[in-house]
Amino acid sequence: QVRLVESGGGLAQPGGTLRLSCAASGSSFTFHTLGWYRQAPGKQRELVATTTRGGNTIYGDSMEGRFTVSNDKAKNTVDLQMNSLKAEDTAVYYCYSRTVEGEYWGQGTQVTVSS
Repeated sequence: QVRLVESGGGLAQPGGTLRLSCAASGSSFTFHTLGWYRQAPGKQRELVATTTRGGNTIYGDSMEGRFTVSNDKAKNTVDLQMNSLKAEDTAVYYCYSRTVEGEYWGQGTQVTVSS
């Protein structure tokens, strides 16, 4: 059973920073992709950023340049550094993983950007 546990959400001011972390665990867990999605109230879940074991990264619209995703293959973790936060970044952020067995999601962590 794969488990993804997020940490690091909270409240930030516009222009501020937050760092999210996700730790993946499970028997013989080997990820192909680790990353983050987010869902704001009344909106569909959208891509924030993903990174593969091979080092390829993909960012959602308006994320690249402000957000940086990185993974640690040895620890099975993925971090999301968020800079220059905007009010529209307010959402629940979900950790995501894809392995040969399937796709997995964390429980989500709330990020609120407000003055």
